[in-house]
Amino acid sequence: MSIHPTLRYDDPRAAIAFLATALGFREAAVHTDDDGTVAHAERAWDDGDDTGLVLIGPRRRGGDRFDTGPALIYLTCDDPDAVHACAVADGAQIAMAPTDQDYGSRECAVTDPEGTTWSVGTYRPSPGRP
Repeated sequence: MSIHPTLRYDDPRAAIAFLATALGFREAAVHTDDDGTVAHAERAWDDGDDTGLVLIGPRRRGGDRFDTGPALIYLTCDDPDAVHACAVADGAQIAMAPTDQDYGSRECAVTDPEGTTWSVGTYRPSPGRP
């Protein structure tokens, strides 16, 4: 993987917990400051033989040039219905129930507590695909 989405959160620990319980991300790394706050974290998304990483950090006050707002992140998987069921069981805010798209993908979407939407589907983008 050569692209790593990086998101800033007011509460990185809550984002980490959401990604684990609602979507099934696993821990790849967590680095904390001396006071125990999250300085940088990496969450892994496993899709068969492929693993992607999303980087999580704290939103810094006072004009952080690397601050992010809410984003839309797309995750690939074979069974978005199972991911949706997990998110529903966790009480996640559903942005889109499982839906068959015109382009052949089955997709659903949930929104995390700070407004980032996580779309999950069977369509797998590929370099060179028309």
